[in-house]
Amino acid sequence: MAVKIRMKRLGAKKRPFYRIVVADERAPRDGRFIEEIGYYNPISEPKVFKIDSERVNYWIGVGAKPTKTVERLLKTDFEDLAKQVAEKKRLEEEKKAKEAEERRLQREKEAKEKEEAERLAKEAAEAEEESEEVEESEEVVEE
Repeated sequence: MAVKIRMKRLGAKKRPFYRIVVADERAPRDGRFIEEIGYYNPISEPKVFKIDSERVNYWIGVGAKPTKTVERLLKTDFEDLAKQVAEKKRLEEEKKAKEAEERRLQREKEAKEKEEAERLAKEAAEAEEESEEVEESEEVVEE
């Protein structure tokens, strides 16, 4: 189950108010959610953005990904939290690159082993042919 940190829209027409929620990405925007962790009011002056940073840290730690809008809000108000999100993305990319490199090395190793096995089989076949030739020559000498 992929989990997102996203905004749920509330408020009247042309007077938006958003709650920051943790939800399954398949759930509707204003539908079911797992946990409410904050809110954002873009109409008030100054704009109000309150969020429980401990819960955000927890959810990001267990794999929840913030949407672009929520990530932008976090960057403006919680730069350290945004750095954590960026660091986690960087680590995931490094992990994927490392896994790809390991798969490539494994394929190369298997190819070398296959070539070595083919070479040994060829040498064994040649050695067997030589021993047969030696046996045939010994038979001719004995006659």
